[in-house]
Amino acid sequence: MVASHTTPLRVYKNESVSVLLPLPLAGPYDYFVPPNLAVSAGDFVSIPLGRREIKGVVWGNSKGELERKKLRNINGLLDIPRMSNDLRLLIEWTASYTLSPLGAVLRMSMSVPSALEPPRRRTGFLPAANLNSGQTDSRNRLTNARSRVLSVLKDGCPRIAADLGREAGVNSSVIRKMSDIGLLRKIAIEDELNMDPIDESLKGPVLSDLQTNAASILVKRVQRSNENNNKKGFSVTLLDGVTGSGKTEVYFESIAATLAAGFQVLVLVPEIALTVQWLQRFQERFGTRPLEWHSDLTGLERRLTWRAIISDKARVLVGARSALFLPFRSLGLIVIDEEHDGSFKQEEGVSYNARDMAVVRARFGDFPIVLSSATPSLETFTNVKMGRYKRIALPKRFGGAILPEIQTIDMRLEKMSGGTWLSPCLKRAMKEALKDGEQVMLFLNRRGYAPLTLCRQCGHRFKCPNCTSWLVEHKLQHTLCCHHCGYSMIVPKICSECGAPSDSLVSCGPGVERVAEEVAEYFSEAQYEIMASDTMQSLKASKKLVRRVQACEVDILIGTQVMAKGHHFPNLTLVGVVDADLGLSGGDLRAAERTFQLLYQLSGRAGRAQRSGKALLQTFQPEDPVIQALISGERDKFLALEASARKRHGMPPFSRLVAIIVSGKDFKRVENVARSLGRASPSGTGLIVHGPAAAPLAVLRGRHRFRLLLRADRKINVQQKVRFWLSRVQIPSGVRVNVDVDPYRFL
Repeated sequence: MVASHTTPLRVYKNESVSVLLPLPLAGPYDYFVPPNLAVSAGDFVSIPLGRREIKGVVWGNSKGELERKKLRNINGLLDIPRMSNDLRLLIEWTASYTLSPLGAVLRMSMSVPSALEPPRRRTGFLPAANLNSGQTDSRNRLTNARSRVLSVLKDGCPRIAADLGREAGVNSSVIRKMSDIGLLRKIAIEDELNMDPIDESLKGPVLSDLQTNAASILVKRVQRSNENNNKKGFSVTLLDGVTGSGKTEVYFESIAATLAAGFQVLVLVPEIALTVQWLQRFQERFGTRPLEWHSDLTGLERRLTWRAIISDKARVLVGARSALFLPFRSLGLIVIDEEHDGSFKQEEGVSYNARDMAVVRARFGDFPIVLSSATPSLETFTNVKMGRYKRIALPKRFGGAILPEIQTIDMRLEKMSGGTWLSPCLKRAMKEALKDGEQVMLFLNRRGYAPLTLCRQCGHRFKCPNCTSWLVEHKLQHTLCCHHCGYSMIVPKICSECGAPSDSLVSCGPGVERVAEEVAEYFSEAQYEIMASDTMQSLKASKKLVRRVQACEVDILIGTQVMAKGHHFPNLTLVGVVDADLGLSGGDLRAAERTFQLLYQLSGRAGRAQRSGKALLQTFQPEDPVIQALISGERDKFLALEASARKRHGMPPFSRLVAIIVSGKDFKRVENVARSLGRASPSGTGLIVHGPAAAPLAVLRGRHRFRLLLRADRKINVQQKVRFWLSRVQIPSGVRVNVDVDPYRFL
């Protein structure tokens, strides 16, 4: 175990130490510190591993399992600030909790190997020191192109040839020629991010009394104990505000206080699409944008951002869940925006929930964390009820705006023509909103055109060859796609089973593209756009679409759940949910909770400014408790009922779940391992093991899958039980056993 953050730093010299490598290894290896080196826990070092050289982190005292002559020397100490104690504690805690190899968790912190290399020096250009614009030498004549180059460099900042040429609108040959004849001089520059200073002293918008009180409480928690040995004081606060209540502006005040105290801030958001308007608001509040961390960054941007974080140059970073394991050295506040969102759960590789691990990191670092949501997760709601977390409520919308009216459309009573999905009632409401110059949002949580394509003649259904799933038709791309593995094929001209022509192939069920087709038919003069992960695959695409909606260039926005997350469109007054029942079935533990959260958040996009809003839910189950809770607005009552049902059935957050997923390409081998695990499963009071059984997605990416599920009382150490359980079964090559503690999905 790493030393706590209060333990004095020990210096190792001429002795052995343990070094952890960013590889899927259970623990660190011992190496010897040669006389010419001195290292401490957290230092980044270069070490030999087999015939190659690899980078790792000094983890502490040696294990002492090998004698000195068998140990290899550390090659060298990297010129990088050491990893903080609280991050090393988090890495160890995460590995232990998730039953993951320690080195695999470290790899999440060392996810940019190029950042460990020395900074790259490149050739930049500045005007020559003795530049004389009056020279008569024809070679030095200042053409328009050359003048533009010199004009760009007037700010005194050197630029590499590519950037200089782009800004001046010239090709590289102009710059090379200017250097050759002495108009430009070369200068060595290091890659670095262009970070304008954040000004935390800038005044934000005038807050309401409710917001002011909430902000002052958060600021006090940030400032608490700063004078006492520079400790920040751990606390977890749920910022619980209805949609449009101004939660972001409130926690911006705590960010300002943290920056004023000299600490770094991390803001985690569930998806890249959510950051577009958030970044605009941050820039308005603090004068510049924060650094970002998401999959859309280039390799160079990731390397420079990683180094800016570990060197304390990055003051605020907003990012997706993986940003939690970045090497902050003076982190003083974490904010989890939309804390309820399932996107914070990582299921590939190390399975962890970034929201829960963020609370752990804040505890190890002794600083506050803010969980912000209009629809808190049942786990957070329960922690507030039990007094573990504090709560600040914002029950009213900002600026006098009122919450939207939520109504149901009983689809059992609507007269619908074949092949249509928008009810007459919804169409009338859309027509009225468009007539008044307002915007409409239509929601269906299904990408593509149709979730299933089949042949009328033989009944053949087009399935993914790699997964147990139907291929989804994407009409705009003329493809059938698998949303699990990415397989795609051109829409066939004949049935592959019976040879029937393409007019025998029929699309079953609606996706957002099919809803868009209906919109184009009934509202031909309206401008519509589709907002889904297919159309918002990059931050650039997200920004473009959000700006178009803000500028009222889009009348009807049709999309999936990405629309429900944090967007603020002042002219949007009507939200129509095409299928409100879609998430209510499937046997998922969190089905009711997720559906309530999604539809509540979605409804909250309407009427966020001066105009009142309305949400219409098309449903065949208007009496369902989730639908009734949305109409009545009794969120806390719904959560209390959901908590009571979970407790009655012994389900999380009142118990513990651990999923064991066995997978491999050989069905028989996978089945045998699953059955062996079933026979070796633990038993006892407060323990139940379900399975083994074929997973709902029995084949995924060409691998057969079986599942087992352990349910245990909260007082039981499930990690200890599972470790012993797995140790009793030999796993053959070609079979993989994944452990998911606190699973979110059960596919």
